[in-house]
Amino acid sequence: MTKIYVLDTNVLLNDPAAIYAFNEHKVIIPMTVLEELDDIKERRDKDVSREARIAIGTIDRLLADATTKQIQEGVEIYTSIMDEGTPVGTLAIFPDQQLDHDSAANFLTRDLKDNKIINVALSLQYHNPDHYVCLVTKDINMRLKAKGSGLRHVEDYRREKILDDIDLLAKGHDYIEGSFWDNVANVETVREGKQTVHHMDRELFPGYFPNMFVHDDEGFVGMVAGSSDDSLAIRDLNEDRLMHQELWGLKPRNLEQAMACHMLRSPDIDLSIITGPAGSGKTLLALATGLQAIIEDKKYNKLIVARSTPPIAEEIGFLPGTEEEKMAPWLAAFDDNLEILHSGDECPMGSMGYVKEKANIQFKTLSFMRGRSINNAYVIIDESQNLTQFQLKSIITRVGQNSKIVVLGNLSQIDNKYLTPLTSGLTYIVERFKSFEHAGIMHISSIERSRLAAFAEENL
Repeated sequence: MTKIYVLDTNVLLNDPAAIYAFNEHKVIIPMTVLEELDDIKERRDKDVSREARIAIGTIDRLLADATTKQIQEGVEIYTSIMDEGTPVGTLAIFPDQQLDHDSAANFLTRDLKDNKIINVALSLQYHNPDHYVCLVTKDINMRLKAKGSGLRHVEDYRREKILDDIDLLAKGHDYIEGSFWDNVANVETVREGKQTVHHMDRELFPGYFPNMFVHDDEGFVGMVAGSSDDSLAIRDLNEDRLMHQELWGLKPRNLEQAMACHMLRSPDIDLSIITGPAGSGKTLLALATGLQAIIEDKKYNKLIVARSTPPIAEEIGFLPGTEEEKMAPWLAAFDDNLEILHSGDECPMGSMGYVKEKANIQFKTLSFMRGRSINNAYVIIDESQNLTQFQLKSIITRVGQNSKIVVLGNLSQIDNKYLTPLTSGLTYIVERFKSFEHAGIMHISSIERSRLAAFAEENL
């Protein structure tokens, strides 16, 4: 049976490509949704207005050559991903202004736009009693209203929901109680250059993924160096050596930070994702590694620090100054961390100025990173928990040759009202990239900022 899905506006804002997510079924977009998208595309909130424009553009491309009758009845949706131009469903616009409110469909009043969208689903259900008609919306209250009005099928949009429980999110390391080797019966240890690598049965640790760390109570630390269907290779790392790493004068304070440092320094890892609570050292480690790589090791030409600014920040565009100067209030954390790294210098402020110039540190807003090709750069994306998967994808795809990108985020501090820990772009890329051999993940749980910060994080 062909199912009929009525999409709410917030679904298209969350994922402008949502039209393609319903397989061979029929997608209905009420006229009210188009009106809302038209209003939103002019908002000062650049992130949400951009998604609205992309959604409108997608709909326009699909319906550009269709007649009015075809648009209302349904136009076949094609995507280049499908073989031989196979349609993946149909898309129709429903003229909800023509709804007959004298029918027996139990319509809600027309004074609210949400009601108009619900009425479209109720009308389709009334006139297609043998079909599966479903309203898809991320608005909980709207789902309740629709169910209370007699709509049989109402769903949240779950394409971007990659996990059922945030506790299942990959942390990038596994702790083994006791000895790791108590779990391994057969192992082949070989010397590969300066590295010691242990080859064992893949079935012993089926959940391990590339560049994942493992450590135990006996001091063993290993990192997954490769795997196949039946074999797992773990590179032996020396815990003492890990703890004595030094990056721009900074040494790790705990094993999680040490493993994060090793991951950040690895030349084979192009994308490093570091999650953890406030005060765990994410920004400090990323910044120290970047300065070391640019100034001392001369691997990159510049350090780009970027983050999304909150809606209130849009007004800053009217202030004088460069993009870096306008971004300064939202990137003060990096100045704080630079100050920590140079607190022992004779003239800390002079050192900070020298380092900013020497490392060619550039502060950017994510709004201006789309369309760029970033080469020979060390890129830090801060506060990524507030970005959608679509936004993070568009940023990561900007990274070009000889560049490394470090994504930082804390899923307990989401400020975006459209996101939850389960639907955050940060959660999405952790799960999507964990199997990529050139990506690394590390969750740092220990809070090193202060005992006050640790107490607040755990108890408030």
